[in-house]
Amino acid sequence: MTIATAGREHAGPCLRRAPSPLSGWLLAAGLIALGVLAPVAALAWFAAQGSGDLWPHLINTVLPQAIRDTAMLLAGVGALVIVIGTGSAWLVTAYDFRGRAVLDWALLLPLAIPTYIVAYAYLDLLHPIGPVQTTLRTLLGIANPRDLPFPDVRSMGGCILLLSLVLYPYVYLSTRAMFLMQAASLVEVARTLGHGRRRVFFHVALPLARPAIVVGTSLALMEALNDIGASEFLGVRTLTVSIYATWINRSSLPGAAQIALVMLVLVISLILIERWARRRQRYAAAAQQARRLVPQRLEGARGLAALALGLLPVLLGFCVPALHLANEAYKRVSFAGLSSDLLEETVNTVTMAAVATAVTIALGLVVAYSARIVQRRQADILARLASVGYAIPGTVLAIGLLTPLAAFDNAVDGVMRSLFGISTGLILSGSGVALVYAYVVRFLAVANGGIEAGLAKVPHSLDHAARALGQSRLGTLLGVHLPLVRPALLSAALLVFVDCMKELPATLLLRPLNFETLATHLYAEAARGTYEDGAVAALLIVAFGLVPVILLARMSRGRYAVSLRASSSGVDRPASFRP
Repeated sequence: MTIATAGREHAGPCLRRAPSPLSGWLLAAGLIALGVLAPVAALAWFAAQGSGDLWPHLINTVLPQAIRDTAMLLAGVGALVIVIGTGSAWLVTAYDFRGRAVLDWALLLPLAIPTYIVAYAYLDLLHPIGPVQTTLRTLLGIANPRDLPFPDVRSMGGCILLLSLVLYPYVYLSTRAMFLMQAASLVEVARTLGHGRRRVFFHVALPLARPAIVVGTSLALMEALNDIGASEFLGVRTLTVSIYATWINRSSLPGAAQIALVMLVLVISLILIERWARRRQRYAAAAQQARRLVPQRLEGARGLAALALGLLPVLLGFCVPALHLANEAYKRVSFAGLSSDLLEETVNTVTMAAVATAVTIALGLVVAYSARIVQRRQADILARLASVGYAIPGTVLAIGLLTPLAAFDNAVDGVMRSLFGISTGLILSGSGVALVYAYVVRFLAVANGGIEAGLAKVPHSLDHAARALGQSRLGTLLGVHLPLVRPALLSAALLVFVDCMKELPATLLLRPLNFETLATHLYAEAARGTYEDGAVAALLIVAFGLVPVILLARMSRGRYAVSLRASSSGVDRPASFRP
């Protein structure tokens, strides 16, 4: 036996025992998934601490109305967002008319306005002494507000309508992407068989777009379930509102946790129903191989009617509330000037959103890259687990985070007491770290899905070439993948930033003492009924959210991000939906 052979035989077992670099990426993804799942485990622990006496009270007084209102709200919002989102997507895809190019991106504008701001604006607009009813009474010569019958916006119907006007872009984005990817030959074959545009839509385009419609609707319903401001303002007692009231008003954390578990079961049921509905859906051709549908030109009155129909949800969901807020903010500033606290609240809002976005994108990149380079089922499972946070409403997440954060604080305090005889008190609980943690868990799915979609477009041959030239896994990521997936990173970052700025339930429950953001300031003013004082904060939230949404709309017209929300939710691969 030669020395070289002996050396190889001696070194072989050592080399086999050496840890693979891939295991480090897998471990990192596992730790991230564990951090996401920790609040869910803590929520179950909290619920178990409650006595059995809570359930009779919850079942008799809280849960029946909360479940009934939640079910009615979800059913109504689901139906309306499907009609508005799918109809708008088909309108701008199948028809060409004057103003279509503007309408194509304007239909995304309601994404810039949180649901609670739209409810806040319409409550002021449609109040009995508000501008709409006052104008109508003046025109009709009616002096007493009670003599003018007018639909009450504080109702289930009003809540369904207002939430749908804000959430339909989720369905519009994913469905428009699917319509653009459909091969024109399929529609042309249907037309040659004598079917008109209406029959083509219902019998060809709509069945093919069903996976995208279901995904968009699921996202809209989860956002509706997460809402607390609009539902509470409009008098609809959903499960989310019940959790907040049980925790804050009744000081019953176990009771709130038990209601939160019921809500989590409802969310999981929505996801399972969505996946069951698309269990047999497959694509017949890749998008890059399909010739896109040539839109039919509409002229004259038909073109104007199409433009008016497409503008209606934009006007009601964005323009009317935004213009009202601008008018009220102008009157407020002209009368009393800007509040001294407004600048601090703006800085708090932008800072928290920016920090959370940076952390979320970094962790999402680790999870997505791990799933790419570790070709094992474990990596895909970890990526799925790291994405479940988007399905957890903010109130549920806030309750679940209390135990992990408190455990960390107690452990550090115990160590410091034993070693140095000092108490550190609360470090993470009730701090900005807790808020960033909640944002990261809630929106990691958006970052992971968007980055994963970008990495999927990078050929694996580039990985092999970089490795052959001596690059490490990390070097390949930094030198090859990051420049190529920069559009995906930017789009995911914009989405996360907008979502963090709009998030109200988690911010309301986890913010530090004497720490206000624009969202919590607006909620407090609306709860007191002083709508005019919250108009400036509401307008600032809309302004900060509008710029990213416009950028997203421009990017969505490109080859990569034809649907940002859709790709971040797995529409490109319907069999692997990530909530």
